[in-house]
Amino acid sequence: MKSKNIMSSCCAVSRHKVADQKKMESRNSIQKKHHDLIDKDKMILLNGGEFLLGTDDKEGFKHDGEGPIKRGKVDPFYIDSHTVSNKEFERFVKETGYKTEAEQFGWSFVFYQFIPSHIMKRAQQVPQTNWWFAVQEAYWFQPEGPGSSIKDRLDHPVIHVSWNDAIAFCKWAGKRLPTEAEWEYAARGGLEQKRYPWGDELIPDGKYYCNIWQGDFPRENTMEDGYIGTAPAVSFPPNNYGLYNMSGNVWEWCSNTFTRDRNGIVNNDSVDGQTPKVMRGGSYLCHKSYCNRYRVAARTSNTANSSAGNIGFRCVKDV
Repeated sequence: MKSKNIMSSCCAVSRHKVADQKKMESRNSIQKKHHDLIDKDKMILLNGGEFLLGTDDKEGFKHDGEGPIKRGKVDPFYIDSHTVSNKEFERFVKETGYKTEAEQFGWSFVFYQFIPSHIMKRAQQVPQTNWWFAVQEAYWFQPEGPGSSIKDRLDHPVIHVSWNDAIAFCKWAGKRLPTEAEWEYAARGGLEQKRYPWGDELIPDGKYYCNIWQGDFPRENTMEDGYIGTAPAVSFPPNNYGLYNMSGNVWEWCSNTFTRDRNGIVNNDSVDGQTPKVMRGGSYLCHKSYCNRYRVAARTSNTANSSAGNIGFRCVKDV
């Protein structure tokens, strides 16, 4: 497996321009929605309304299209209180036989500190962001490749899911991905123009509210928040709407195609693998010195067929 000019960062390592990239016909056919709304007890009703979307904060990235601030509006909707877990995704796979795009491609991206030495010998390092490796046979069920397991991480967010994989799960569960505006409305928790879901201070009174990188990225993670990789999907204090981990832990897919003016087309069906889709919330690898995209207004993108060890999703449903 060889790579060439992979467009990537700590935020969004992509399959784009990988030499063995190929057009795949999906092996999956999600024939119908599940009869019962899956895990409806974890969904929270948000009333919707107008809010200030984006930021003009000096810490914001203009080239990401975080600003200017504009008035947004969303209709009432239900949203999962936490990201889809390994346990939930396993149920989906068992009932449908679904194969993720990571399985179909035969590999996914893994952070270098999590890769055993015998696996590292066969892995392909990503140019320019050498903390990422393309690991053969890494996918949601064995996140670090052969020999790894989710056995002790069933309550953690599922990872190595592409945008198209997330769409397939949503169809089965009778839900959908949030629009970018819905995601930001939910993340803000009723607070206006605060930097984080809980306020403007990252560590108020010395207490951690999210799972991000502490220390010297990418060499040393001091784990002051208690985690080096993913944390359970329900961990840290929720925001005012009762939503967990809207900052950090894993990036969350949104339904919009990424544009810098935040007016991307909303898709609720599979799209071409190279289509750039919005991701929000940051991940356990985000650090102020390099990424700083765990702020509420921060945004990035990845191609719809890309997967990595720090990408997951949560679902919403119309009222």
